[in-house]
Amino acid sequence: MKKILIIHTGGTISMKEDEKTGAVRPHETNPLHDTTPSLKNLGDIQVEELFHLPSPHITPVEMLVLRNKIEEKVAKEQIEGIVITHGTDTLEETAYFLDLTVQANVPIVVTGAMRSSNEIGADGLYNLISSVKVAGSDEACGKGVLVVLNDEIHTAKNVTKTHTSNIATFQSPQYGPIGIVTKRGVFFHHAPTKRTTYPIQQITKNVILLKAYAGMDESVFQAIQTLPLDGVVIEALGQGNLPPRAATGVRSLLEANIPVVLVSRCFNGIVQDIYGYEGGGKQLKEMGVIFSNGLSGQKARIKLLVALELTNDPQQLQEMFME
Repeated sequence: MKKILIIHTGGTISMKEDEKTGAVRPHETNPLHDTTPSLKNLGDIQVEELFHLPSPHITPVEMLVLRNKIEEKVAKEQIEGIVITHGTDTLEETAYFLDLTVQANVPIVVTGAMRSSNEIGADGLYNLISSVKVAGSDEACGKGVLVVLNDEIHTAKNVTKTHTSNIATFQSPQYGPIGIVTKRGVFFHHAPTKRTTYPIQQITKNVILLKAYAGMDESVFQAIQTLPLDGVVIEALGQGNLPPRAATGVRSLLEANIPVVLVSRCFNGIVQDIYGYEGGGKQLKEMGVIFSNGLSGQKARIKLLVALELTNDPQQLQEMFME
């Protein structure tokens, strides 16, 4: 049996609903600890509670602590698979951070729940069992960090939360899941073609995420330049366009040597330098804006945080964002 490490970080999967008020909040003890014996037939299970935090409380600092814990455990204890329980609100960001930064070549699965442990139809234990099965699968090796909920296996790069409360919230809009979990086992039907990791040792930069809208002007860009700022990600319109006055604000950032990464606010497709009008993608590209290859805004921010620990060179950053 494979040595599987379960790392709990908190989230709804570790919470209970108050029967009187209906409020869902962290409990004194993680209810998942009581379920560990039910996993004994799936592997040699070890459990560690690293955090007990709602996912909106997770920051890149905690993500780096988690990355370091994974590297340490794999190196020192020959762990063969990792399962991380996490709140769903920022689950995709933590999963993608790990996908970018973990060097250890073992299956890593991130999971969570949409219903707390004592609600009717609680999905936490089921998702945990499915995730342990995936982490113990030989086929999961080499596919990067995976996200497993509701019988589906997704890549950290493509998955996103699409519904506020539905248990089928996690989807990969452009490409779909890469596999499924059934009563018979774990089945992959396609796989990522490549994965690039970055050996960072710290996370120190400040990157802001903005969303473009009709009539956006330079004022918001002027405001953020008063902050300690290392980079900006913009969810642009369509294929990568901005209102003309917003483009003026972008130019001021670039003149201050602040990298600007462009993604689309659409959840399908990629940004391209197609339109040549003022504020169009072609003009933005010529100005020096970095175009991303299909990432969401929140994931592009994570990647820029990681990339800026290694370089501030615009050409190198552009190459990293096309990987």
